Amino acid sequence: MLIQLVQIEVLPGQRDAFVEAFRINWAGALTEPGNIRFDLVCDADDPNLFYCYEIFSDEAALDAHRASAHYRRCIDLINPMMRSSRSKRMFHPVLVEGRAAERV
Repeated sequence: MLIQLVQIEVLPGQRDAFVEAFRINWAGALTEPGNIRFDLVCDADDPNLFYCYEIFSDEAALDAHRASAHYRRCIDLINPMMRSSRSKRMFHPVLVEGRAAERV
């Protein structure tokens, strides 16, 4: 299991357009066999700061997601809306969805 947290800050005035463009990636990711969870959340204090919380079964599933047409389309649409480049952090699960992970 692989967890990725992506931080995306969008330019002022681009919030609604960003959410609509990101919906392409979100909807597509939910159909991927290796996708376990895919959530977009917004910072409570900054309406232009988003986090995408993603759980994939393994590295191959994440690679397949990154190669998908819906991911590439979303990236093409959101890049001009972002204040800076996306930042990504990877995590290994300890307790996720009530299940003990392999690495503790």
